[in-house]
Amino acid sequence: MNENLDLFEKVINKTIPKVDYVDIRAGNGNNTSIIMKDGEVQEINTGNSLGIRIRVLNNGAWGFAYTNDLSKLDEIAQTSIKISNSLKGDESLSKADIIQDKVSTDVKIPFSDVSIEEKKEIMSEASKAASLKEVTSTTVSYSDSQSQEVILSSEGTNIEMNTNRVAMFLNAAASDGTMMQIGHNSIGGVKGFEAISDEDIEAFGRKIGEKAVRLLKAESAPSGRFPIIADPNLTGVFVHEALGHAVEGDLILQNDSILKDKLGSKIGSDIVNIYDDASLKDGFGYYPYDVEGVKTKPNQLVKDGKLISLLNSRETASKLNMESSGNARSIIADKPIVRMSNTYLKPGEMSFEELIEDIPDGIYLKGSRGGQVDTGKGIFQFNAAEGFKIENGEITTPLRDVSLSGNILETLKNVDAIGNDFELSVGFCGKDGQTAPVGDGGPHTRILNALVGGSS
Repeated sequence: MNENLDLFEKVINKTIPKVDYVDIRAGNGNNTSIIMKDGEVQEINTGNSLGIRIRVLNNGAWGFAYTNDLSKLDEIAQTSIKISNSLKGDESLSKADIIQDKVSTDVKIPFSDVSIEEKKEIMSEASKAASLKEVTSTTVSYSDSQSQEVILSSEGTNIEMNTNRVAMFLNAAASDGTMMQIGHNSIGGVKGFEAISDEDIEAFGRKIGEKAVRLLKAESAPSGRFPIIADPNLTGVFVHEALGHAVEGDLILQNDSILKDKLGSKIGSDIVNIYDDASLKDGFGYYPYDVEGVKTKPNQLVKDGKLISLLNSRETASKLNMESSGNARSIIADKPIVRMSNTYLKPGEMSFEELIEDIPDGIYLKGSRGGQVDTGKGIFQFNAAEGFKIENGEITTPLRDVSLSGNILETLKNVDAIGNDFELSVGFCGKDGQTAPVGDGGPHTRILNALVGGSS
């Protein structure tokens, strides 16, 4: 991309007199994805991608055009101008620093130094480790990408980024002839292949297989209100789904958030501190600049139970009289929208033993199997991957098919103790048909009077 900077600057300079604002985002990347089922490779995809988009703002309306052909730059510039001129709008951008920077992901082992065979071997190792006696099927998915990207704007921003990202996901299905249960986990990071090779792959796979088998022997969960302990994974899912989406500026503007007009209000207990931090290099949602060229930093959303900030792009920030938080994200072909990055609950001071020791009758929930959130009504329902009874301060009977549901604000106010550990998961988030890599997590968290449900 670097060799085309002069070309991009010429297009911007030609476009500036005709519009109020213009930016160009361009990138090329090398991608590999592999799918393995029951130890056999089903699919291998490798390839290069190139994309350029031009975005113009004129008289309050956006024009957006995309191409994967460098020779069509002038053409898409004209197209974006025509689109903006054909529309009426009230869009504007909040102020942002003019940035000139070059940044690269920290990489020890480039993906290009690792053969497809080596990648398949590590997937096979994970699959074998998960294939315990009652495990009937395993699926391993691997993907890596190395991309070069540039962002230039008529304001003078000029950013070059080199990003590497890798992830591996494993599902193991176990059956006893009458029932099937699934174990799942993922590893990865915004770095080189060391994010996979540095992990204990045998232990990673075995734990997933053991979880699937354990769930076959687990009891159905009881229904009712209990004190619960959410593990770091489920804590992260709750923070991401229940709070994170509700603080996205576009949902606030669409009147689709329970947190509209709640800035400065108490929404959780005094010990609740929640962050979204795209600058966190250990998080799968790491990026140094968002797609509008805004530098990322730790953004505290909830402080001592009080909502103090939102997630914004420059566009939503302008309408809300705020500054962009650096949360405009998209692939190059899609329009930027407000997205989370690494969203987490700040750890507290209690050990796991201290969290459970005074619970006479409660439930320990681990992991997530998805769920639903209505950000407008402020209600949620999640399915935990597995659970355990807590009896007189001890973890006892394994449970399956456990759900956690409730009101977002009520649940945040019922957080009464927070662990001193911390984990971030590796995953992806979908919104408006777009998918973005994210990290979410936190410590073990104790929530009082939580509504738990089991299978009927």
